[in-house]
Amino acid sequence: MKALHNFIESKLKPPFDEGGKLHKYWPVYDGLYTFLFVPGHTAHSGAHIRDGIDLKRTMNTVIMALVPTLLFGMWNVGYQHYGALGIDATFFEQFLFGAIKVLPMVVVSYGVGLGIEFLFCVIKGHSIEEGFLVTGMLIPLIMPVDLPLWMLALSTAFAVVIGKEVFGGTGMNIFNPALLARAFAFFAYPSFMSGDSVWINTSVKEGQAVVDGFSGATALGDLATTGATNYSPLEMFLGTIPGSVGETSVLLILLGAGLLIFTGIGSWKIMLSAVVGGTVMGLIFNTFAPYALSPEQQAFMAVPFWQQLMLGGFAFGVVYMATDPVSGSQTDTGKWIYGFLIGFLAIMIRVFNPAYPEGVMLAILFMNTMAPLIDHYVIQANIKKRKKRAELKTAGA
Repeated sequence: MKALHNFIESKLKPPFDEGGKLHKYWPVYDGLYTFLFVPGHTAHSGAHIRDGIDLKRTMNTVIMALVPTLLFGMWNVGYQHYGALGIDATFFEQFLFGAIKVLPMVVVSYGVGLGIEFLFCVIKGHSIEEGFLVTGMLIPLIMPVDLPLWMLALSTAFAVVIGKEVFGGTGMNIFNPALLARAFAFFAYPSFMSGDSVWINTSVKEGQAVVDGFSGATALGDLATTGATNYSPLEMFLGTIPGSVGETSVLLILLGAGLLIFTGIGSWKIMLSAVVGGTVMGLIFNTFAPYALSPEQQAFMAVPFWQQLMLGGFAFGVVYMATDPVSGSQTDTGKWIYGFLIGFLAIMIRVFNPAYPEGVMLAILFMNTMAPLIDHYVIQANIKKRKKRAELKTAGA
């Protein structure tokens, strides 16, 4: 690493220094340098905290937590593809097929997003911001595998420009950018984001055919339309079911959650309270299932609450989206309220409105708008409590 550092300092840096012919593009060099090494500069204004970790290292930890879901997603894409065709394929063949489908999505996400961020950095003359390191990985993981790459590119551009840059960049955004990308794709191109044909790649070669009786529906889609599913709880937990690229394996999502909690990057308060909120709403539905208006909805409401927590993108959203430190609540009490309402609303939207079975997306985006209000009232309550305590102390003296 020392040799690489010396090469960057002696060979790459001079043209980007002040007075150099590439000085205008300093953010490009700075982005590369700070991605590889600890920044060689410090804050010059405002209050700041001295710490042994910077934002890029924080983002890298989240990416490490996402890698298992990415690798599993690649394999599962191939597993579902060959299963739909009734072909016995080896693990390597399944993984290779999935990698060929998923890696271009990752490349497009990072290429478009980072390209736009570099452009804004050059125009505004500030250092590259680190937030997209995670967003660029999240976006392909929450999309269907057969989403056209140009739609993915447009969704990513919308998330970066409208979701971040118009608010001032990383740290200023109101909504989670990755969820904005999914919401844009969902409402702009609904036929490519819902239904039974988008979750499994069924492209066939000459002489091949999809197996009889194949539907391609996700477990959540089956429940929303028919009130029943053919997937077992074990398959839901392990993730060997159709769904967005990285959201199916609850097991690996829990592994990532453990890393985020252990390193202090992700808020366990938000994760736990979201699970409690989802459990409460699930139990309410279980209790009132006999009074449902239709047999399908009755069956959906009767799904055990613990299965509801494993369906769709609930686990992925709670672990990787709800814990976004920018768009979520900042106060400790606020995190409990914020997380609980996300879990509660996610299951409510899922069951009450089958047109939006991925209720966790809408629940998190809605609570993103509520997070500042929650924190405001938490702080005001704390101020009133302290003020009352001070008044009692003064009166007692």
